[in-house]
Amino acid sequence: MNKQKCAVIGCGFVGASIAFSLIQEEMFSELVLIDINQTKAEGEAMDLSHGLPFVHPMKIYAGTYADLADCFLIIITAGAGQRPGETRLELVRKNVEIFRDMIPQITAVTQDARLLIVSNPVDVMTYAAWKLSGYPPEHVIGSGTVLDTARLKYLLGAHLGVDSRSVHAFIIGEHGDSELAVWSSANISGVDLDSFCDICGACDGETLHRLYEDVRTSAYKVIEKKGATYYAIALAVTRIARAIVREEHSVLPVSAYVNGHYGVSDVYFGVPSIVGAEGVEKVLDIPLDGSEQQQLEHSVQTLKDVIAGLDL
Repeated sequence: MNKQKCAVIGCGFVGASIAFSLIQEEMFSELVLIDINQTKAEGEAMDLSHGLPFVHPMKIYAGTYADLADCFLIIITAGAGQRPGETRLELVRKNVEIFRDMIPQITAVTQDARLLIVSNPVDVMTYAAWKLSGYPPEHVIGSGTVLDTARLKYLLGAHLGVDSRSVHAFIIGEHGDSELAVWSSANISGVDLDSFCDICGACDGETLHRLYEDVRTSAYKVIEKKGATYYAIALAVTRIARAIVREEHSVLPVSAYVNGHYGVSDVYFGVPSIVGAEGVEKVLDIPLDGSEQQQLEHSVQTLKDVIAGLDL
């Protein structure tokens, strides 16, 4: 297995943006692009390759599933796009059928890769990829609520007038309408959020709820305005890839397999986890207050209800 080899399956807006983001990092020496439209993959590979004199040497090419045999990280973005007004969960049946065809083609050539799922609805699709692949659950990861958490940090930082990198707060649960903000443990560089707000007089419960709603509806607003979201998710996926390839043991709210944590089992959802070379190395049980626990249980049940109808 070549730890410096990565593949992106699906060369639409999201896949191409991820590939563009990845070539600016010195993580990989080889990048394979795969798409049902081979000509599209070839065009993206050519376009990206023409920029290599500005970054670092690597091989970029349009390939086939056979090229995945020694691939360490396989990023899957393939699937139907989310249409204006359509929820992520409404995409599920179309995309599961795509996975039923695609995943066996991956497992036919490799059993050792790390799968990073980006296709929506990402939590259900990550569960489907795990079931269909037979891989260890820690080797099958979804992008989860990494982007949602970044949106929360950005919006809360902008509201408070602080660098978003100083904001420490998580969105967890479904990457979708039932996700929740964990306000009870949120802090600004170690200063409890409530205390920080008391000092600055900058927010109250109503304001925090509005910020959460802005996070939850962000994708819909972007899709309405420009047709798709792809730049921010590309950066989020690159962050996850870096944690895996460089064995960073970073804490990120990826979509991880949860079996016993938070009182729930046999489900994937966005949850703070230690991410490294093995994929999800440990799921973390961060403190939740009573209301947050109830919201998480509702979010998980939403996902399990969908999974139950998929015959996986």
